[in-house]
Amino acid sequence: MFTKPKEAAPEVPATTATATTVPVPQPPKQRPSATRAAPSIISADLVVTGTLSSSGDMQVDGRVEGDVHSAGLVIGEKAIIQGEVLADEVTVRGRVEGSIRARKILLCSTCHVEGNILHEAFAVEAGAFFEGNCRHSDSPLAEENARRNPAYERKNVSPGISGAAVTNGGSAVAAKPIDSRPASVSTAA
Repeated sequence: MFTKPKEAAPEVPATTATATTVPVPQPPKQRPSATRAAPSIISADLVVTGTLSSSGDMQVDGRVEGDVHSAGLVIGEKAIIQGEVLADEVTVRGRVEGSIRARKILLCSTCHVEGNILHEAFAVEAGAFFEGNCRHSDSPLAEENARRNPAYERKNVSPGISGAAVTNGGSAVAAKPIDSRPASVSTAA
């Protein structure tokens, strides 16, 4: 029936213009360059005196004598911070002598913290050392929470004043008088 001669030139199919869309891969959305980039590192042999402030992440392995403010903060096992820590997320493996205010705080088993903690979420590993007051806040980074809460402070009372008790350290602390009246018991008929 229909056959092509073998010597004939091959037929070139007619081209028609058709619109086909090929998906072009999009690069991932970039965050602002200041956040979640490589962290700023204070190495173990560095001593910093003054306030450290970063809009990104920081890792402290050395010594800081001053306040530290950052988005994310990791305090290494050999690190020492003497000052206030203010960050969105804090992981403490080393030593902090001062208050910590953060949305999320993790005290690792190797940490030593002496100071008050104001947090939104708080976790403590077994073996962590913490001496101070701990309080939850919906907005721990807000300025009004920066002021000290007198309810959590030690009350100094002169010895000899009624209602005062002397502790092992010799300083007086306020004590609530004990009610010596017997508790009333009621029975239902």
